[in-house]
Amino acid sequence: MNKLRQLLDEIDNHGYKAYKNLVGDFQFPDFLLRIDHVQGDPFADPSRCRLFIKATKTNIPSYFFNTRGRTIALEDFLGRSFSDAIKQEVQGERGDGMSGEMTVTVYGQEVLERNTVLVQDGDIELRIRIGLPAVKRTVNAEQAKTMLFEELPAVVIKGLDVLQNNIVKVQQHIDSVEDQQSLRQQLNERNLVAFIADGSHLPRYSGIDDRPLPEAILFKAPASLAVKLVQPHAGIIRGLGIPEGITLIVGGGFHGKSTLLHAIERGVYDHIPNDGREKVVTISSAVKIRAEDRRAITEVDISPFISTLPQGKNTRHFSTQDASGSTSQAANIMEALSIGTELLLIDEDTSATNFMIQDERMQALVSKDKEPITPLVHRIRDLYQDNAVSVTLVMGGSGDYFGLADTVIMMDNYIAKDVTLEAKALAHDVVPKGIKFRELKSKNVRVPSLSCLSPKYDKNRDKIQAIGTRILRYGQIEIDVSKLEQLVDNAQLTAIGYLMCHYYEQNMQDDLNHLDLVVGLKDALIDVEQLGLDCLTPFIVGSLAMPRIHELVATVNRMRNLALRKRGQIGLSL
Repeated sequence: MNKLRQLLDEIDNHGYKAYKNLVGDFQFPDFLLRIDHVQGDPFADPSRCRLFIKATKTNIPSYFFNTRGRTIALEDFLGRSFSDAIKQEVQGERGDGMSGEMTVTVYGQEVLERNTVLVQDGDIELRIRIGLPAVKRTVNAEQAKTMLFEELPAVVIKGLDVLQNNIVKVQQHIDSVEDQQSLRQQLNERNLVAFIADGSHLPRYSGIDDRPLPEAILFKAPASLAVKLVQPHAGIIRGLGIPEGITLIVGGGFHGKSTLLHAIERGVYDHIPNDGREKVVTISSAVKIRAEDRRAITEVDISPFISTLPQGKNTRHFSTQDASGSTSQAANIMEALSIGTELLLIDEDTSATNFMIQDERMQALVSKDKEPITPLVHRIRDLYQDNAVSVTLVMGGSGDYFGLADTVIMMDNYIAKDVTLEAKALAHDVVPKGIKFRELKSKNVRVPSLSCLSPKYDKNRDKIQAIGTRILRYGQIEIDVSKLEQLVDNAQLTAIGYLMCHYYEQNMQDDLNHLDLVVGLKDALIDVEQLGLDCLTPFIVGSLAMPRIHELVATVNRMRNLALRKRGQIGLSL
């Protein structure tokens, strides 16, 4: 501490770059401060720092971190505690640019594996960013002392306060996450794809605020679809079990259909206690599918849904820079199948109508030889019976799926009702007779060319930058991922960019080792699962969160410059 104070006195009123003298380790009474990198300008990204707190100071019970799942939950809890402490203890803006900022990553409603806070044998490492204060691009040592010698220690004390003085709250956080993981594991044992507990609080505050909506109607399962699961900590719990197969969610507008589906699609993640959806779990491979006009598609076999196109465009190796609603939805399904999804989640409101249904009058007017699209209604049973892929579908405008569904749930003023028998009584067969469809699983092998995956922005610089959860700036291109509805955190998208770079660098000497795109990206994700998120970046950051393989592959598939090696020139390693 004394050395740091001396350094600050020496550089006071010097040019801002003098702050770079602070790089190094400084021992405080309760922690070690390591300043890894100092920003070169007050308007640049804040300086990267780490705090190391010894187990003797934290006194964390060992059973809080004796499994990977518990450790992730504990790290999540601590990250939120330190984040709250910063908001309470740090004054904030003090001068030019980022002066006075002190931040950690932003936490949402989901519990994700991150590299913001790391716990190892009771020791805590906190990654934090500090905007060292400046006045007209000169060092302001007095304000820097306030930040480093007053506010930073106060953040540590307050951040650890709950851990040390309210151990019950920490235990509840860890137990809740462990219960969710147990419920998710039980789904396959019970032949279920999702579970929504009674009392779940599903509606969200707004389209941009994912907190629970106050005074919402709480969920309750209809008796005919209710199941009971056992949580290791909270015991037996009752709720709606959505079985494997084809499930329709129907009902009038604004009655809760899409709200239920949204909760199910987010159920692939654990949630914080009191989120309202912490007892909603979904099998981990579930993928939300929608139409995505104007997305780029590269060499995807969409022929199971779209056979021929005008001008003889090849749909077995379909490429476009400007997909339609139907071609994009077909590509999204085929890409999800290639990754190994066992559940497709589809909402009529975000789908292409002609991809979903074609009624009898339209079929009478537009003959089959003029219509290249085989709508989902004709293939949905194939997905489950021949490919073991379940579908949960929100449908409010057509009864054509009634006869194909195994389960039909009606949302009536946010109340779930089992109307399977009533729907079956109204059904009629919509599957054309005597028509043999193409196999749904594509045999295409898609091997990327090396050059398109380079993160180089110019000769000497890489660019990997996530803009919210909408855009990934990667090298010289921008990738639009705004329609990937299960991508929930900017830190996930940042990690996806670095995973793409890792994939590129690990294979650049062997031209991607001739691996299929999905196989190669799965290997990259396995590296991270084994080595940790820090293996992705050339320097230590605290801004990464583990993504799913589904969003990783989906991001690469949306690259407008994605190039695949020509068929017939690939020596495959599968």
